[in-house]
Amino acid sequence: MMMARVVVARVRKRKLALPEEEAAYYRGLFEKTDQPPFSSFSCMNRAALIQQGDVAIDGSIARPWSLCSVEDVNDLKTPIRIVPLWTSNVFLSISIATQASLSVLQALTMDRSLGSHFSVPAGSFSIATLLAICLTLFILDRGIYPLCHRLTSYTPTPLQRVGIGQAFNIAAMVASALVEHRRSIIVHEHQAENQPDWIVPMSAFWLVLPYVFVGIGEAFHFPGQIAFYYQEFPKSLKSMATGIVAVLMSIGFYLSTAVLAVVRRATSWLPDNLNSSRLENVYWMLTLVASINFYYFIICAKFYKKQSGRHVIGAVNS
Repeated sequence: MMMARVVVARVRKRKLALPEEEAAYYRGLFEKTDQPPFSSFSCMNRAALIQQGDVAIDGSIARPWSLCSVEDVNDLKTPIRIVPLWTSNVFLSISIATQASLSVLQALTMDRSLGSHFSVPAGSFSIATLLAICLTLFILDRGIYPLCHRLTSYTPTPLQRVGIGQAFNIAAMVASALVEHRRSIIVHEHQAENQPDWIVPMSAFWLVLPYVFVGIGEAFHFPGQIAFYYQEFPKSLKSMATGIVAVLMSIGFYLSTAVLAVVRRATSWLPDNLNSSRLENVYWMLTLVASINFYYFIICAKFYKKQSGRHVIGAVNS
């Protein structure tokens, strides 16, 4: 409701000029905040401009759909400024989901035997990701982060942790491409391209390496995202921090199916017979996309203005 009020008030006052005087903006009853409007998306500041009849005698808002407080306007701007970082995290989830799906198909064509009497189910190799997440989180929280803080009084920021996680995601795509390259070489050496049910004499446990890289990356970027959103979101939206990460991940997983559909329709890389496929090309494509997304994330993080008093109107000289 608050966001809708800000948008409606902004539309109603779209023709007003923006004054430089901070006193022209409504700060709320009892002036509960001394923070001026953020300088970014300054057009939204019109929603907090005081006009005749907007404020009641007791200082409260007389017309709720014509006037909002500075705090309300800033609360709306924060999610808008984070949108570019959201899109980066969606692309991150797309590569993770696509790699997870294709790795199961790889495992089905490889030697999954563990000993002479047991064969590991193809879908069970993903447990390596979960184990890597748990182990990495334990090492980071109990070892690396406290040690860094003790030695340098510094720990990585949430955005830096997300960036590290994206770097590990790129490493996972490269590892998957190299494993598939070796698998396809063995298929070619045995001239088994036309045998869809042929099991490649290569251990499926080679797939554990990219799974581990994915797990390490998730141990960095998922907690980093939650910490970042919780840190930057206004009080009214902080409870959404965890939910936003889940939503972005879900969007990425849904879009990954569209990516695979487009690849199958536009190329011959993914036929029904995986032994005659060019699956490594798909992984190299994911590596390229993940690399571009990584640089896109760095640019977004660099230009993101952290919510603080230094990035507001009238703070040029600070």
